[in-house]
Formats: sequence, structure tokens, C-alpha cells
Amino acid sequence: MRPSEATKKYFERAADQLELAESMRTHLATPRRELQVQIPVEMDDGTLRTFIGYRVQHNRARGPMKGGLRYHPEVDLDEVRSLASLMTWKTAVVNIPFGGAKGGIAIDVAKISVRELDRITRKFVDEIHEMIGPDTDIPAPDMGTDHRVMAWIMDQYDKYHGFNPGVVTGKPVEYYGIPGREEATGRGVGLLTLKLLGRLGRKIAGARIAIQGFGNVGTHTAKFLSEAECKIVAISDATGGYYRAEGIDIPKALRYALEHERVLAGFPDADRITNEQLLGLDVDVLIPAALGGVVSGGNAGGIKAPIVIEAANAPVSPEADDVLDKKGVIVLPDILANAGGVTVSYFEWVQNRQYYQWSLDRVRQELDKTLNNAFEQTWTLARDRKVSLRTAAFMLGIDRVARAATLGGIC
Repeated sequence: MRPSEATKKYFERAADQLELAESMRTHLATPRRELQVQIPVEMDDGTLRTFIGYRVQHNRARGPMKGGLRYHPEVDLDEVRSLASLMTWKTAVVNIPFGGAKGGIAIDVAKISVRELDRITRKFVDEIHEMIGPDTDIPAPDMGTDHRVMAWIMDQYDKYHGFNPGVVTGKPVEYYGIPGREEATGRGVGLLTLKLLGRLGRKIAGARIAIQGFGNVGTHTAKFLSEAECKIVAISDATGGYYRAEGIDIPKALRYALEHERVLAGFPDADRITNEQLLGLDVDVLIPAALGGVVSGGNAGGIKAPIVIEAANAPVSPEADDVLDKKGVIVLPDILANAGGVTVSYFEWVQNRQYYQWSLDRVRQELDKTLNNAFEQTWTLARDRKVSLRTAAFMLGIDRVARAATLGGIC
């Protein structure tokens, strides 16, 4: 199933619960604008390579459009279209005044130099600068991009439009960024994991957790949960997984990854397992924090964890979601679970508009409050309507966007 088809399935299920009119469904499901651009760049060896970049603006009923910029070999228009739609519902679920967008370039960042990455990014901005801006569409980091790339985007955009720090979020703190943005998605995943464990009456201290993915989101999630006295028994990255029944020393694993080019390969203090084996471990919580689609119809039956937290975007396929639901597995959906990043991006945007920097304590307090409110509203709706947390989150987001569209006179 293509990513856009999967997103549409979740959308339709929630729209049915809301008894949404067909005309509104069509309006909300249709992206506002899609752009595909050619990015010709001279590489370090003097050769010319042409990359393809995308930016999809899905909906602006609730405010400027917001969404990450992904650099990955498998990026295509359908994936970006799906992720832009998810951003619309995600910003609405946490009730921040943004719409949804997403972008990306089909590229393997591991195979290019920093100078090449800089040139590719700036060429991409040359092509899309007229459709982004602090009042229209605000990019942010995603897979394959980071604070450095965001700084390049701001600098290149400024050459056309003057000083505009609010054009992009996820920037370095020293370059008009905000403290706590790098940890935000992982911290949010950790916060909501604890919240869900508490709601289900499960003990937090000693809870056995497996995290697939040890990049930005996975590392900050592991750090937060280990500090909350959860037992992280398994972690993994693209090089493989590592399991220790007594719990992995997360600070040691973080230091090891930092010292070994940010990969876990060769980590000595745990047993080696595969990523597939990690998914099937007998743990209290499974947190897929890497690629989408890792839990499929083919392996969902082997999931033993009673709780799955979607730290990645769309890690559970619709077929797998149905299997897990029938098994009684509680899935906290991505549009809520990993919304910490866009929430702190909103705080950064507000800070940039005010020309005033927030403290880390204030960022964390506001993030905790925002995610707590969104969780409680989703939990209550799920229980009142007897639907899954995923359907409840989509219902909450879709209803808010539909109301904004109607009040704004769009329909």
C-alpha cells in the first residue's frame, strides 16, 4: 500500500466517525499545492548531478503550513504527499496554529560531502523560496537533515527576502534557534509513553522498553525514559540491534555512538540481535523510532509488546494496525506521539516573531503542557466514542481543520 493510500485509510475511518460530508472530505484530502523541482549541482569531482526535490503544501486553514524537509534515497512525491497530510492533522491534534506541509530530496546524504550537501540545499531553496516564508510555509528538520541544513536554508532565503529567522525552524541555538528543539521529539515520545503507562495502570519504574532507531528521536527517547527509571532492554540502528535483559546502560550507549560516527556497530555491552528480532521482543513497550512501515501485516502477528508508541512517521502499516487492534495492542499514533518536534518548532517560530529567546525551562514546561492536553483530549475521545487512539487523534485533528475551513469561508 502506498503511503498516501495508508493515510487516506486512517482519514476515512475518522471521517466516518465524524459523519463528515463528502464535499468536505474531498477538500481536506486534496493537497493545496504540489511542487517538483530539478536540482542540478556540480559535485566535488566536477561532474554534474541532477537531484529531484519536492514540496507539498497540504492545508492552510489553521495557519501557515509547517513541515519537515527529508533527505533520503526513497523520497518521492507520494511519500511527501502523505507526510504533508499527516502534518495537517498533527498540528491540529496538539492545537497549534499551523497547517501541514512536507518536503524532501531524493538523495543519500551518506554518499555526499558537506560542501555538496550545502550546494544542493541552497539550489533547492533557489527553486522554492517563493513558496516558503514565515507567514506561508515553514520547513524544519526531518530524516537526513539537521540544524546545520536549516541554517543554510535561512541564509539562502535571506538573500532573496532579507532577514527572516522565522522562515525555518530547527536552527542552531546560536543562529536564532531555540533551546530544546533537538530533544523535543524524543522528549515528547518519552513524556507520552509515561502518560500512557500511567493511564493503563502500569508501573513506570522497571518498565521494559525496546527502541528501534537510535538517531535523534531514538536517543533522546532512550535518555528520557532511562532517567525515568524505565529499563531499556533493546536499542538498534541501521547496523543492527542490541539486547540486554538486565537493561542497557543508555549513557554508555550514547557515548559509544558519539565516538563511533553515530552508529552502534560493535557496541560491546549487549547481545547482538536483528532489527526484526527487536520488534518481536517480549517487552512492555515497543517504540519504532526509525523508518516507516517497519511493522507490517507480515510481522504484526509476532509483536508481543502490549503497547506500541509510533515515534517514527507511519511505522505501523494499516494492515498491521488492524492486526494489532484485534490483538488488543494499544498503539499511540504518530500524529500525537512524535508531535513534540513540531510543537517546539512552533515555539521557535513564536520566539523568532517576537525577537526574544525562550529559556530551556520554559520550552520544556510549555511542551509538557501542550502534549498533556492533547493526550487527555485524545484519550477521552477514544473512550467516549469507543475507538482506537489513532482514530480518536485523527478525529480530533480533522474536526478542528474542518471547523477552521468552514469558519474561514473556504467552503
